[in-house]
Amino acid sequence: MAFPYPNANSPEVAQQRSLGYFIFLSRWLQLPLYLGLIVAQAAYVWQFLRELWDLVHGLFADGNVETSIMLSVLGLIDVVMISNLLIMVIVGGYETFVSRLRIDGHPDQPEWLAQVNANVLKVKLAMSIVGISSIHLLKTFISITTDTDPGAHSARYLWPVLIHLAFVVSAVLLAWIDRIMPHAAHKEHPHGESAAAAQSAPSGGWAHEDHAAFRSN
Repeated sequence: MAFPYPNANSPEVAQQRSLGYFIFLSRWLQLPLYLGLIVAQAAYVWQFLRELWDLVHGLFADGNVETSIMLSVLGLIDVVMISNLLIMVIVGGYETFVSRLRIDGHPDQPEWLAQVNANVLKVKLAMSIVGISSIHLLKTFISITTDTDPGAHSARYLWPVLIHLAFVVSAVLLAWIDRIMPHAAHKEHPHGESAAAAQSAPSGGWAHEDHAAFRSN
């Protein structure tokens, strides 16, 4: 039995199109989230300036030892890496899930933004988290030198290592999944046909057959 081909100007199609536009507009509900992350970015800038002031003031006032200076510098690096993570989430997330930034050709456009998508963004975020975890792990190892009895606090130093390894394994798995996904799609279409074309071809054929059957009837 052949079904009639829907008329593009029918009220039902117009209603479905309006509903689709409304659902598509719901992506702008994420805009306050990214604006809030910009506020968090400003808070991290203030935190960086405070820690930098404490480092310089302690250096000239108290003559900080090398270990204290190293811990302070690692704290500054930690703030910078978290700030970079925020920028990646704000710019990449807005570009991927909300709207185009329309900065093509801008001299300051990041190179990674031209190839950003949901999978690439997840891998980059995972690698950034691994970097932040590495800074925290290094601070933990440096603090061992000031511990009079590190053996009694072995659990305090073991848990950061295990958490860091969990982050590393997660990042490797995400990178591996992102790497095998294009190859899997290529194996499904050995003649070089894209997945989008392969998916659209059957639907177009069915629509053509239904339309031909409707005309014949």
